[in-house]
Amino acid sequence: MSRVITLFNQSGGVGKSTLTMNIGYHLAQRQQRVLLVDMDPQASLTVFMGLEPSELGNTVYEAIVIGEQLPIYKNIHKMDLAPANINLSGAELELVVADMRDVRLKEALKPILKQYDFILIDCPPSLGILSYISLVASTHVLIPIQTQYKALKGTELLLNTIGRVRSRANRKLKIAGVIPTMHDSRTVQGEMSLQSIQEHLSQIGKIYPTIPRSVAFADASQEHIPLALYNAKHPAVSLLNQIAKNLEVMS
Repeated sequence: MSRVITLFNQSGGVGKSTLTMNIGYHLAQRQQRVLLVDMDPQASLTVFMGLEPSELGNTVYEAIVIGEQLPIYKNIHKMDLAPANINLSGAELELVVADMRDVRLKEALKPILKQYDFILIDCPPSLGILSYISLVASTHVLIPIQTQYKALKGTELLLNTIGRVRSRANRKLKIAGVIPTMHDSRTVQGEMSLQSIQEHLSQIGKIYPTIPRSVAFADASQEHIPLALYNAKHPAVSLLNQIAKNLEVMS
């Protein structure tokens, strides 16, 4: 059975797109069939994977708004990609009055579920309809949280949204866990925030290895390659692989 995992946090800058690409890569290296789905109108994941959003004729937008077949670009670093571009920003308004809007992404994914072991969905930094329909389409949600005080303050809203989805639209949605990101162990705030995440969020799910703050992620993304291909000896590579291994065995 395919595991559909949404990486979700309404805060921007927590590393959702970077994690989606890199975790997907490590799953693919472990012989898993992986599809990445870009649900963010900013299309960072699409860019990181080496596509130019403005040049794309068909994207996730056409699939969830018009009902066309989900466009899939094959075998990019052993992963497939359903890309996005700025057209997706219009979907927020168009889906408000659309029939069966909650299941638009779920229906778009249904014909291809058996083709993949993992489908990773990169959400926009919002609590809007695009994030909501991503959670409805998912089996699991993975929560990246930056190890800063302000990031923790928004956790209640995030969990309320997940709870709202689980109460009606997707009762089977599971929380895969929390990934502390962009951690700077040299700062007191970073260490205190990490400790707070470990203490207060372990009750909702597994706390995965902490991803350090590093310019190497941005450099690798600029080169349109996963971190492991940019610098195989970077300390975060083994952490990302460990996260992928954990996802393989989750229920």
